[in-house]
Amino acid sequence: MKIGLDIGSTTIKCAVLDDNNKLIYKSYERHYSQITEKIAEILENIRRNVKGAENAYFAMSGSAGMGVAESCGIDFVQEVYATRVAANTFIENTDVIIELGGEDAKILFLSGGMEVRMNGSCAGGTGAFIDQMAMLLNVPMDELNELAKECEKTYTIASRCGVFAKSDIQPLLNQGAKKSDIAKSIFVAVVNQTIAGLAQGREIAGKIVYLGGPLTFLPELRKSFDETLKTTGICPEDSLYYVAMGAALCADERINFDEIIEKVKHYRGSGNFAFNKPLFENEKELEEFKARHAKATVAIGELKGYTGKAYIGIDAGSTTLKATVISEDKKILFSQYQSNSGNPVPIVKEILEKIYDINPDINIVSSAVTGYGEEIIKNAFGIDIGVVETIAHLTAAKNFMPDVEFIIDIGGQDIKCFKIHNGAIDNIFLNEACSSGCGSFLQTFANALGYSVEEFSKLGLLAKQPVDLGSRCTVFMNSSVKQAQKDGATIEDISAGLSISVVKNALYKVIRTSSASELGKKIVVQGGTFLNDAVLRVFEKETGREVIRPCISGLMGAYGAALYAMNKCKGEGKSTIIKREALNGFFHKIVTTNCGLCNNNCRLTVNTFSDGKRYIAGNRCERPITKKSPDNSFNIYEYKRNLLDSYKPVKGSRGKIGIPMGLNMFELLPFWHTFFTKLGFEVVRSPYSTRKLYLSGQHTIPSDTVCFPAKLMHGHVQWLIDNGIKTIFYPCMSYNFDEHMGDNHYNCPVVAYYPEVIHANVRDIEKVTFFYEYLGIHRRKEFPYKMHEHLEKYFGKIDVKEVKAAARAAYDEYESYLAKIRTYGEDIIKRAEKENKPIFVLCGRPYHADPEINHGIDRMIASFNVAIISEDVVSNKVDKFPTTVLNQWTYHSRLYSAARYVSTKPNMNLVQLVSFGCGVDAITTDEVRGILEQKGKIYTQIKIDEITNLGAVKIRIRSLLATLDEN
Repeated sequence: MKIGLDIGSTTIKCAVLDDNNKLIYKSYERHYSQITEKIAEILENIRRNVKGAENAYFAMSGSAGMGVAESCGIDFVQEVYATRVAANTFIENTDVIIELGGEDAKILFLSGGMEVRMNGSCAGGTGAFIDQMAMLLNVPMDELNELAKECEKTYTIASRCGVFAKSDIQPLLNQGAKKSDIAKSIFVAVVNQTIAGLAQGREIAGKIVYLGGPLTFLPELRKSFDETLKTTGICPEDSLYYVAMGAALCADERINFDEIIEKVKHYRGSGNFAFNKPLFENEKELEEFKARHAKATVAIGELKGYTGKAYIGIDAGSTTLKATVISEDKKILFSQYQSNSGNPVPIVKEILEKIYDINPDINIVSSAVTGYGEEIIKNAFGIDIGVVETIAHLTAAKNFMPDVEFIIDIGGQDIKCFKIHNGAIDNIFLNEACSSGCGSFLQTFANALGYSVEEFSKLGLLAKQPVDLGSRCTVFMNSSVKQAQKDGATIEDISAGLSISVVKNALYKVIRTSSASELGKKIVVQGGTFLNDAVLRVFEKETGREVIRPCISGLMGAYGAALYAMNKCKGEGKSTIIKREALNGFFHKIVTTNCGLCNNNCRLTVNTFSDGKRYIAGNRCERPITKKSPDNSFNIYEYKRNLLDSYKPVKGSRGKIGIPMGLNMFELLPFWHTFFTKLGFEVVRSPYSTRKLYLSGQHTIPSDTVCFPAKLMHGHVQWLIDNGIKTIFYPCMSYNFDEHMGDNHYNCPVVAYYPEVIHANVRDIEKVTFFYEYLGIHRRKEFPYKMHEHLEKYFGKIDVKEVKAAARAAYDEYESYLAKIRTYGEDIIKRAEKENKPIFVLCGRPYHADPEINHGIDRMIASFNVAIISEDVVSNKVDKFPTTVLNQWTYHSRLYSAARYVSTKPNMNLVQLVSFGCGVDAITTDEVRGILEQKGKIYTQIKIDEITNLGAVKIRIRSLLATLDEN
C-alpha cells in the first residue's frame, strides 16, 4: 500500500493506492493556508479509515509541500516528475499534459523531447484567476460553467492576471454584456494565456491529457481548449489526484503515523522575514490619529419630509455603486454604498425606488452620474448630466479644501491622482491596466484568508512587524504572503504589510514621485480604500504630510456629481430623471449583434429601456448610432491607412513576393512595394491586423512578454503562407533611416531582429522561401550592391542596373510618402485652427496606425471633435536638441522632437501610445513627460495591448479635455 499527498497552493489532495496501484482512498480539501494542520488531519483520517495503512509507504509532492517535507523528514517527489510517473502508469502514449491548479499552471511535453513549461510567480490563467472572475460575476464556480454553455459571442479579455481582467470585464458588465458571453470569454482567455504564456511556440498536439481542479470541474473550459487546439483531450477519472498518485507510486519509505503527525503539528517557519516599522507605536497614537481624521465631516440632513431643492449624484464605479441626495445647502440627505454585483442598472433602480419611498414628493432639480457605468445609467434613468470622474472628485474635494493642491483617489481597481494649479487640474495620473495598488488588491487577500476587507484592515493597525512585501501585483504577491506565513508572520503583520504595498504602488508606480514635495502640501485623499485607517496611516508616513480624508471618502464621486449637478443648473429647472410612476414599469432588455457598417464589424451590446431609449456599447465610432460615416478628414491615422492601401499588387514577370504588414514593414511598405514592383515582382502584403489573424499565429509566439505588435507578426507571416505566397520578404534591419534628430538611428532590438524569431518559431516557414537577410537601407550608395548579392542568391541572375534603378525609385517613393503625410498634417492643423478645434498629437510608432493595435483609439478621440496628427507631421519642425537619455532610435527621436514642438504650442496636446511589454518605452515615456512638463503641458499616456476595451482610455481622454476646458 502507498500513500501520496499533493500539497497545492490552495488545496491538499490525498491518494492511497493498493498493491495493484488501484486507488482505494482519496480526499480533496482546501487548506486556507493552514497547511500543517490540514496535513495532520488528513493523516489521522487515513489511519482511522484505511485498513493496513500503518504499513504503507508515504511520500509528499506539490508546490507548497517541500518546506514541510524537508523539515519533517518526509520523502518529497517533485510534482512534475510525479505527474509524469502517474501519466505513464495510468494513460499510455500521452504526448502532452495540461494541468491547471489553484495558482499553478503547467504543460508537460512527454513526446518529441521531454520538456516542462510552468508559470512563474504569476497566477494568471489558473484556478485562482477563475475564482476571482466568478466572484466578479457574483456567481458560484459551477454556475460559471453553466453560463458559458449559453454563450452567443466572446469578448477579448486579459488573463495575465485577475486585476487586468477585471479592468476588461467590469466595463462590459456596465455596458450590459451578457454574463454567459463573459463566462465563455473568461475560459477562452485562460486557454489563450496557457497557450501563449506556457507553450511559447511549441505545438500542442497528439494525445492531450487535462489534469487539475479547473479542468476537472469545468467541462466548458476543457471544451474551449479543444476548440482552440482543434482536438479532443482526455480528462481521466480521478484527474485531480494524479500528482498525489504519482507521489504514492514513488514512495519508498514506510510511514510512522505518530512521528510524522507530531512533527507536522509542531512545524514552524524560520521566523526570518523582512519587516517594516509598526504603523502605530501604541493605542494612544492610534486614537489621536482617529480623532484628527474625524474632523473632516459633512453635514447630514433628513430626506424624509424634505421640501427644498434636491440634487442626486451617482457614481457607478468599477466594482461598487455609490449614490447621494444633497440639499441646496450641501447636506447629505441620503447615501448608499454597495457592490454593483456586476450590473449597475438594477442597483440604481432599487436606490431610486428607495428615495421615492422615503420622500414621494421630492423636488429633484438636477442629477449627474459619473464612473465606468456613466453612459448606461444616464440613458437608462434619464440622468441630466454625465460628468467625467476626475471632475466629479475635484468638485467634492474642493468642498473640504478649497485650495487643494493634490487629490488621490484609490477605488476598487483604479487609482486617480491629479495635481491642482490655480483651482484647475494641472496633471492627471491613472493606473495603467493594473490594480495592484487598489481596493480589490486588499479585498482579494482578505477573502483568501477568510476575512471581510474591513476586519482584515483593522488587524494591521497595531501589528508589531508589518511584512515588507514590496509593491508587486496581486497574483505575484501570493507567493510572498505564503512564504511570510511559513516564516512565522502573523495575519496582523501581513495585513499591515499589504496596506504598505498599496500605498507604495500608488506613489512609486502610478504617480512615480521621487519626493513628497512634488505632491504639494494640501492633499485630499479619497476613495473607498482610504476608509482603511492602515492605508491612510501609511500614506501619511510615506509622504510626511498630514492629509484630509473626508468622512465620506468612499462617496466622494457621488457627492461630487451631486455638487456638479447643483453648480451646472444654478438651482433652476426640473430634472429629467425618471419619475416614480415610470420606475414602476421600468425594464432593461439586452441584445448583442454585429454592427456590419464597416470592416471593423464591431460587436455591439444594444441596451433598450422602457421609455424606448437605447444605449449601444462596444462601438468604436458613432456610426451605429448616427447611421452616418464619421468625418475622418481631421484624422491623420485614417489618411495614413488610405495612403498605404493605395499600394496595390501589380502582376510581374518574376512572380509573387509577400510582405508581412507590421513593425517597421508598416511604414516601409512604400519603399519595398516600389522596389520589388520595379524589379518585376507582384508584391502581396498581408492585410491589416485582426483578432483572427492574431490567433492564427498565436501558437508560434515564444514569449508572452514581447509587445503586441511583435506578436502580431506571427499571424501576418502565417497569413501569407496560408494564402499560397511562396516567397516572404522580411529582412533584419539594425538601422532605420537617419532623420538627423538623434545620436544614432537604430531600430529597437525587437523591430530590428524579429525576423530571426519568426524563422526559429513559425514551423510552416520551412514550406516557403523566407528572406530574412541583414540589410541597411540607411546606406543609400551601398544598398543596391548589397541587395543585388542577396537577390541573386534567392532569384538567380538579376542585372545590377535594374536593382540600382529600383532602389532610386524606392527612396524617392518613401520620401514622397512622408511628404504627403506632412502636407496633409499641415492641412489638418490649418483647418483645425480655423474651426478652433483642439489638436492632439497622437504619437507612438508608425505601426500603431494598425486598427487592431490601436483598437480604434484614433477614431474614438476624433469623436470628441478633436483634430489628430501624428509625431512624424511635426518632428521635422524642431532642430536637434539635447535629451536626458541616449537618443539613438529613429522612432524615439521623432517622439522627443514632437514633444518639444507641442510644448511650444498652446493649441496642441500630446497623447502617447505605448505598447504594453515595450521595455524601451519605460525610457521614452519619462523623457516625453519631462519635455512636456518642463513647459507646463499635460502628459497623457495610453497603454495598448491585445485587449480591446476602451473604457479606461475614454476616461483619460475626457479627463484631459475637461482639464483643458477648466484651464
